[in-house]
Amino acid sequence: MSRRARLFLNSVLVLALATTAAACTTDSSSPATPGGKPNIVLVLTDDLSMNLLPYLPHVQELARNGTTFADYTVTDSLCCPSRSSLFTGMLPHDTGVFTNGGQDGGYGAFHGRGDDKSTYATSLQQAGYHTAMMGKYLNGYDPKADGVPPGWNEWDVAGNGYGEFNYDLNENGTVKHYGKAPEDYLVDVMAGKAAQFVTGSAAAHTPFAIELATFAPHGPYTPAPRDADAFPGLTAPRGPAFDTLPSSAPSWLASRTPLTDKEKKTIDKDFRKRAQAVQSVDKMIGTVEAALDEAGVRGTTDIVFTSDNGYHMGEYRLTPGKQTAFDTDVHVPLVVAGPGVKAGATVDQPVENIDLRPTFEQVAGASTPSQVDGESLVPLLTGTAPPAWRTVGLVEHHGPDFDRTDPDKPKKNSGNPTTYEAIRGTGFTYVEYADGTKEYYDRGPDPQELHNTAAQLPPDKAKQLHDTLQAMVSCHGAAACRH
Repeated sequence: MSRRARLFLNSVLVLALATTAAACTTDSSSPATPGGKPNIVLVLTDDLSMNLLPYLPHVQELARNGTTFADYTVTDSLCCPSRSSLFTGMLPHDTGVFTNGGQDGGYGAFHGRGDDKSTYATSLQQAGYHTAMMGKYLNGYDPKADGVPPGWNEWDVAGNGYGEFNYDLNENGTVKHYGKAPEDYLVDVMAGKAAQFVTGSAAAHTPFAIELATFAPHGPYTPAPRDADAFPGLTAPRGPAFDTLPSSAPSWLASRTPLTDKEKKTIDKDFRKRAQAVQSVDKMIGTVEAALDEAGVRGTTDIVFTSDNGYHMGEYRLTPGKQTAFDTDVHVPLVVAGPGVKAGATVDQPVENIDLRPTFEQVAGASTPSQVDGESLVPLLTGTAPPAWRTVGLVEHHGPDFDRTDPDKPKKNSGNPTTYEAIRGTGFTYVEYADGTKEYYDRGPDPQELHNTAAQLPPDKAKQLHDTLQAMVSCHGAAACRH
């Protein structure tokens, strides 16, 4: 990627992150809903990485009106753990969800532990909101066998919808099958249902919250038929980390050989398909915005755009995948636009997906349970510096992943890290693996994370990082998790 392209991408990212903070900000004088409560539209994509932002014009438009969070991190670069943290506001060691399936993950663990009984949806519903969940819920959810979790008034959720066609949708307890026709494309179906939900809720003068959780652009990266020929000749970005090993790479990565020409060709094809796939997501945002405009509630609605995790495509010699602690995988966009949001502001404090639940609860006038590890972003969004804020975000990952039923099971050469915990600060990333291996990247001089300098850390610095990480992996509650 050229220097100009990198600068453009960085500027889009900054704008996008800024919008996130802004949208959550509320205008107490807003007259559209009872008590001035803002509506909330959360768009949660699957595997969307920073380098796809230039292909999302509606998201860029949201970003131009907002505030930037420059350091937004997910609690794990894996679908179910990350989504579980977003719903509950808790870190994986408190949700008990570390993987996409089995005893320590998936919908089975989330439901079995009772995590679904206390989410942002249950809080907002109790606060008088009309709530809706559409698209992808949690790995392992079966629309035919599993019911509607607490907290949701409207439920339109698929099981295996990665291919965007030929899927079952649980529509408020009734299962409907969608086939191969162009109008069955899942993101488009979600867009239509979302518009109807907005119209109905606004007509009832009820504050509403809707989560639109797309499978796109997760593999197999299926675009809408109308977008199948978009971006001819587009290739994947080739920054300094592309086909390059970091120094002192961990054992799971150290033996990776250079990418082959075939692997590079596949990466380019897959990146082009991902750019095509997100066109439907961008169109869906436009459809929802049009419905908000038509209902007269656009000015009193917070729109939040983010992803459950990132995605690497050739960086560090890895074929397409995730689950690593590199920024390609754990650092994703968070874009918010809404009433009272100041354009062009940037927030540098580290924030995580655990912070969305308490943010939604504060703007809705709902209380946040004591077990929540995250903290409301409202003070940061309104430009009021909180008296104390965390200095790092925590990432917790269990691996390697050999589950044949997992749609995220790493393919050959895509990277399959062993168990690790990591902390990500404003300018650094520190990782400890279960086998004792460590990584430290000073992202100031090394933004591409190509120089692991853990072995060169001064003893006092190394101890401070280790102690902070250990405190984070055993914390419970917002105050204890503020490090």
